[in-house]
Amino acid sequence: MRRATPAGGGWTMSAPLPGAGVHGLFHVAIKTADLEATRIFWRDIIGLKEIHRPDFGYPGAWLGCPQPGGLGIIHIYAGGPALGPSGMAPYGTGAIDHISLSCSGYRAYIARFKAAGLDWREFIVPGTSLWQLFVYDPSGMQLELTFEASIEGAELPDVSEARVYRAGRSFFDPDTYPKLARQAAARA
Repeated sequence: MRRATPAGGGWTMSAPLPGAGVHGLFHVAIKTADLEATRIFWRDIIGLKEIHRPDFGYPGAWLGCPQPGGLGIIHIYAGGPALGPSGMAPYGTGAIDHISLSCSGYRAYIARFKAAGLDWREFIVPGTSLWQLFVYDPSGMQLELTFEASIEGAELPDVSEARVYRAGRSFFDPDTYPKLARQAAARA
């Protein structure tokens, strides 16, 4: 086991998680008060192409890399899910809703979240073969772990109503993370 020491304390980096792994950044989701201007910027200024976006029940757009089969790397939220506590979409780094990683090991991640005492949410993307888990890092940054059903080789998850992810609704509990730090220190 290798040890890494971040500023302010120590934590342990272990071997890769058996049966699971992160494969890359899936997309960045951006909240906006002006969907059309944001879409034009990413499409016409940056050069991404607009790609199919499932109907989530609120406005938005997905933009992908221009090559054939290019992944949707920017997801834009508008409407209710884009609004912050003030009733307005945030600006600056607060405009980033979550980071999405392409992963494998859906059930292994759930087991790891349970073992760490972390809350999470689940979502099956409508009309696709994508499954998602949502969890927060200790600073409150929301992560979306995205899984391809055909790679998971298991039946569709049965997501309880209490665990269903709902865009724009935070479930972050900062009191969870001191417990996580104590668990890590006890294992060291």
